[in-house]
Amino acid sequence: QLQASGGGSVQAGGSLTLTCVASGSIFSIGDAEWSRQRPGKEREFVARMSAGGSKHYAESVEGRFTISRDGGKNAVYLQMDSLKPEDTAVHYCSIDISWDAYSAYQTITGGQGTQVTVSS
Repeated sequence: QLQASGGGSVQAGGSLTLTCVASGSIFSIGDAEWSRQRPGKEREFVARMSAGGSKHYAESVEGRFTISRDGGKNAVYLQMDSLKPEDTAVHYCSIDISWDAYSAYQTITGGQGTQVTVSS
């Protein structure tokens, strides 16, 4: 399962780092992604990092957010800088997980997400 944490309340211009940790008998992790759901909006893509290390960002966060990973800890991070009120949202993580050497990757999504609130 996945557990996302690190959300909180900050003022505009502040920073937060979100952490997503996969637990269980994990063989390896593949691609990982952060998404968010703003109040009254559909869930939207924020950032993605492939197993090979390539990164992609939504235009709205490009240059402000950084996705990274620690394969040894089965963890994915989202460093969020220069936060804006419009970044207020519940943030979710998903990670492609392989449970053994013979299994294909399975996409696992963290359930409840973590709330980020940015005040002006």
